[in-house]
Amino acid sequence: MEFSVSITQRIGAKIRLHRVAKNWTQEELAEMIGSTASYIGQIERGEKNIRLDTVEKIITALDLSIEQLFDNEHEAFLQSKKWVWDSINLMLQQDERTQRKVYRVIREMLSEED
Repeated sequence: MEFSVSITQRIGAKIRLHRVAKNWTQEELAEMIGSTASYIGQIERGEKNIRLDTVEKIITALDLSIEQLFDNEHEAFLQSKKWVWDSINLMLQQDERTQRKVYRVIREMLSEED
């Protein structure tokens, strides 16, 4: 099964990646940009088109450049690993709570292999 990923999903995924790397919740990022956690979640899942002024607020809060948000350097590598790419795309379609559950299961499974 192949999943198609829209530009809004790609941008949302990168925002989520950088937010999680800073160990911030959606609520924390939302507060920093004067928005709501539910709106951040919709952006991260690619459900909402993001306005340019919101992009500017988010990259400022996350201390990113616009190039970092639109860079697809790692995307080509991931697409070459079809099953990894499909797994990522499947995860992007889930809400954050489900994503965290799946992550914990995967992490637990991999730690059992040690």
